[in-house]
Amino acid sequence: MNILFTVCGRAGSKGIKNKNIREFAGYPLPYYTFAAISLYKKTYMDDNIDVSLNTDSPELMGQAKENPMLQINIISRKEALGGDRVPKMEVILDTLVQMQEQANKKYDMVVDLDLTSPLRTVEDIRNLVETQKRKKCDVTFSVTDARRNPYFNMVMETEKGVRKVLESDFVARQQAPVMYDMNASLYAYNPDYLRRSSSVLEGHCEIIKMEDTGILDLDRAADFELMEVIAGYLFKKKSGFAEVYNYMIEMVKGKEIL
Repeated sequence: MNILFTVCGRAGSKGIKNKNIREFAGYPLPYYTFAAISLYKKTYMDDNIDVSLNTDSPELMGQAKENPMLQINIISRKEALGGDRVPKMEVILDTLVQMQEQANKKYDMVVDLDLTSPLRTVEDIRNLVETQKRKKCDVTFSVTDARRNPYFNMVMETEKGVRKVLESDFVARQQAPVMYDMNASLYAYNPDYLRRSSSVLEGHCEIIKMEDTGILDLDRAADFELMEVIAGYLFKKKSGFAEVYNYMIEMVKGKEIL
């Protein structure tokens, strides 16, 4: 199976300036994603995998190019796809189209890893790929167990105070339907679905569950600080996270090939 791994990062950020290229726990943020892909390729060699970085950030391109051991196809993002209102799936589709032309091959699956979600394991990626293969769905994405439930302990504003988001007679959270939080880490797409849709949730979707790492969107300086605390614990206590972290350090030193 031919699989295209995509990493997308635009220049600038409204919340944190240049967050896609800043350091996280002492190392460049993008390298956590590069290391996870590299280790997956090294561990599971059944598939033919290409990796592409789509960006309009010269700094991010530089981080990918400065290490000669990284084998990443860099695609300069089109100006029309550079705004913060452009659906990410349009960027991923453009990456797919350009890579099919460059590599002269048809991809059977596209796997996107979000740069701002650095805490993932090789087995998370494996679970994603295998679920997408097995379910033959439009999209498979990663989730964690929800911390709140709209049927039970989430409220919304009304003209007169607040009320539950979804009305129910449940008296215990365990009675409510199971909910999940999308943790914006891993997505696997059927290429045909990318061509006909611009929304993740319009088609046949399946999920994989990942360990809850706080589901922090890295939009403020405090988010980085809190996530670094969580990361430090996971790197010390959880072998899967430590594996990627240690491999990333070796990659930064230029000892491993992506």
